[in-house]
Amino acid sequence: MRHCVTTVLCAAAINGLAACSEAAPTLPEAQETAVPEELQSSNTVSETPTDEEQIGTPMAERVATIGVLNKRNNVSQDLKMKPGESRRLGDVIIRLSACERTPSWEMPKETGAFVQVLTLADDQEDAETLQWKRVFSGWLFKNSPSLNVVEDPVYDVWVKDCAMSFPGEVDPEPATPAPSEPAEQAAPAPEPSAEAPATNET
Repeated sequence: MRHCVTTVLCAAAINGLAACSEAAPTLPEAQETAVPEELQSSNTVSETPTDEEQIGTPMAERVATIGVLNKRNNVSQDLKMKPGESRRLGDVIIRLSACERTPSWEMPKETGAFVQVLTLADDQEDAETLQWKRVFSGWLFKNSPSLNVVEDPVYDVWVKDCAMSFPGEVDPEPATPAPSEPAEQAAPAPEPSAEAPATNET
């Protein structure tokens, strides 16, 4: 009797292993790029000037270029965003609240953007209720990156441009070289005058 039970258990174990070996390998899931609804709208930035104080292109029409680097795979991307937009790249969300730059006639030149960076919290078990944590919120400056730095072990974020214009600002036209004047032609050398051959007078 004991031998029969052992035989049945062994057969069941062998059938289970065979079924596992025949199962198709699991494929990696696609990377999620949708931003959760509660994180889509960025907070109002108190440092952003009001409509009456703004000069140049209205804030809602400006376009910022934000660079994002994944330090794990060394892959970088440029995000073109308008204030109020949020973009997700895998397990990081970038939110843009404002962007500014100095007029062409002011020195020194500077470009800045107010961004918020959110990453997935560690040890996430339920994919349907992901928890996001804010790792950065503030102004990033193109020419002064050390003033504010996104301190995250995986992602680096920086501002590259803020497309906007100011009243009276004219895009510099490429300098065109002046048409070269034809070089003055040198006067032809005078032909040697024919002199009468000298005659010997006797």
